[in-house]
Amino acid sequence: MKKIRVEDAVGMALCHDITAMRDGFKGAAFKRGHVITQEDIPALLDLGKRTVFVWEENAGEIHEEDAALRMAAMAPVEGAHYTAPSEGKVLLMADQRGMFRVDTALLQKINSIGDITISTLPDHYPVEPGARLASMRIVPLVTKEEQILRAEQLCAEKKLLDLRPYQEKKLGVIITGSEIYSGRIRDKFEPVVRAKMKQYPAQILGVTICDDNLDMITSEAKKFLDQGADFLIFTGGMSVDPDDLTPTAIRTLGADIVTHGVPSQPGNMTLVAYLGETAILGVPGAAISLPTTIFDVLLPQIFAGDRITKADLIRLGDGGLCQLCKSCHFPNCTFGRY
Repeated sequence: MKKIRVEDAVGMALCHDITAMRDGFKGAAFKRGHVITQEDIPALLDLGKRTVFVWEENAGEIHEEDAALRMAAMAPVEGAHYTAPSEGKVLLMADQRGMFRVDTALLQKINSIGDITISTLPDHYPVEPGARLASMRIVPLVTKEEQILRAEQLCAEKKLLDLRPYQEKKLGVIITGSEIYSGRIRDKFEPVVRAKMKQYPAQILGVTICDDNLDMITSEAKKFLDQGADFLIFTGGMSVDPDDLTPTAIRTLGADIVTHGVPSQPGNMTLVAYLGETAILGVPGAAISLPTTIFDVLLPQIFAGDRITKADLIRLGDGGLCQLCKSCHFPNCTFGRY
């Protein structure tokens, strides 16, 4: 770039956007490539620009907008699109609902290269169409092309960003408890789970209430499995009391228990298991009385088709404590980030 007085720049093309901030507006007052006219000089001076930069071709250097476009090309995301460069950056925007994933280790490597900065939503974040997912830019107006080449090489080996759409699931719901089965108290879980399932492509095969009877619980679960259920939700009997049979019933089905208990509250006694490809959640009673629990954190991952691991659940500890805000604004909060 060549630095030149604005009064001497008439007829020359800007090599960078010039940003204005006034009266609630922030944006490019002059775009890259704009050819400066005599009439532009007062406006540029009003913006505090006594000098501007015009482009000089220098081997091995790349402009911020070209760098942003290269970074977008190295991290394509199906179900999302990148905006055109503006003020030196490109934005990744969601075109569909789903769970946003970030290779955080790869992101740290890229952001450690030098002039490159990529900022994203957190990994494992549920998003809606129109959500801003990531922003990419370099800090200076130009950088050595070798930095972009290093980032491109890293992304050639791994996928940096992903947006995983929700998949249709056939769901069976099993509610346990003698007090509910006998009619002594009214079940409150069914309306909760039906309301939550409206957010996902869930086909609810049925909701069954079982007595505290191991054979009954496993028998009802097998009926759902015979109907093709690829997601089972159990609630009731999730504590460690000897007469709480739900975890035992899940084991009796032959499921692989990932964990019974997670470092997250509310929902501490959540059970996660798999029977082949069928996901199983044992949901504690907190899901009935509170708007958001670990149940809500895990649902996007299950519907996105990602298999939950023990390592995933251990990472919930950092951010696993809900602040129980008077007005819940999950997922735009600290809860459930992993």
